[in-house]
Amino acid sequence: MLLEFSVGNFLSFRERKTLNLVASSISDFKETNTIASERHILLKGAVIYGANASGKSNFIRAMSTMKRIVMLSFNQSSTKALGVTPFLLNTETEKSPSYFEVLFEILGTRYRYGFEVTDKEVVGEWLYESKKNVEKFLFLREKDGIEVSPSFKEAENLESKTRDNALFLSVIDQFNGVIAKRIMNWFNSFITISGLTHENYELVTFKMLGKENTAKTLGSFYDQLDLGFEGLSIDKEKFSPKRIPEDAPESLVKLLVKDLEGAFRFKIKTLHKKYDKDNKKVGDVEFDMRSQESAGTNKVINISGPIFDVLQDGGVLVIDELDSSLHPLMTLAITRLFNSEKDNSKNAQLIFTTHDTNLFSYGKYRRDQIYFVEKDKYGTSDLYSLVEYREEDGIKVRKDRSFESDYIQGRYGAVPYIGDISKIISEWQEK
Repeated sequence: MLLEFSVGNFLSFRERKTLNLVASSISDFKETNTIASERHILLKGAVIYGANASGKSNFIRAMSTMKRIVMLSFNQSSTKALGVTPFLLNTETEKSPSYFEVLFEILGTRYRYGFEVTDKEVVGEWLYESKKNVEKFLFLREKDGIEVSPSFKEAENLESKTRDNALFLSVIDQFNGVIAKRIMNWFNSFITISGLTHENYELVTFKMLGKENTAKTLGSFYDQLDLGFEGLSIDKEKFSPKRIPEDAPESLVKLLVKDLEGAFRFKIKTLHKKYDKDNKKVGDVEFDMRSQESAGTNKVINISGPIFDVLQDGGVLVIDELDSSLHPLMTLAITRLFNSEKDNSKNAQLIFTTHDTNLFSYGKYRRDQIYFVEKDKYGTSDLYSLVEYREEDGIKVRKDRSFESDYIQGRYGAVPYIGDISKIISEWQEK
């Protein structure tokens, strides 16, 4: 389970900012929105608000970047760039390393793992373990070398096998280190997806629809959302060179045939009732989901696989722009799955960005689950929670406030400043 995620000097985040999922002392929705682990009371997730271009997506990208570096570090070549971009709007940070750190719990043991990287190399890396209250280091990597704790036997004599652009953790994992494997498995269940380019996740959904138990769960969810169809069917079609356009360049045809040989294409159909002139059912009609169903229906089906996969196995699901193309009630239905004891028995956590202010009123989120991202005049993004926010008189925000109304009015920041639009229009019309 995730306790904290921190990032610094990455894209629009100049200073270190932390998303904290350790529950504060407030009593809001304690029974439904918190998890009692062996050591902590944790939150089942967080919702992040902010204006366009405030840095919300950059924070999500920081999470996906950290996971990508962890999972792919060992397999890349010594010349491969790490793909990180520091805060470029300041001379002090543009050539400094980016910072990533997670604090998480596995089977009652808390780990703190992080690293500092430039696009070319790992500048620092660390792993700490805490089984009770005292935190002890397992390894500490700096520019001049790697120090391994005498108690961390699985990492012994692996320092010289670590490239400048590879993580020491991934090297230990490749040599079957028990703790390293445990941590890599945790990162494997740390899923980040985009609510805008959701087509990439449809294969997870198709796989789950192909299994009887998970197909029934997904079908029930689609029925609750009233998506307008009676059922689904999935066909698996083998790739055929005949599908390549006749006017395609010969070099491209050869490349596609080589790359796609043995590959499959999935076709998903939705089933709709057909009626006669007296509105009596006379049969069914199949629609091609991709071309004949709405963008919202396509999105719900595409992301439902990752959602229920995490709910089924546990883990952390991060979604950027969850509400894009979705009706507010659909967004609400998805978020409520994670705050349900029945649907979320494995204590999965959901973190997402949104512009849907209805969730302030109907989402039943605690103040420590609501986060804001705001960018200042120097292009730097800030991240803060509603429970941290203080009124002008220094008083905390009370739970009986109208959060939605306050947010729209700019009370908590993280909203766009929109000038006098009517003046702009009148000036344009006069030209």
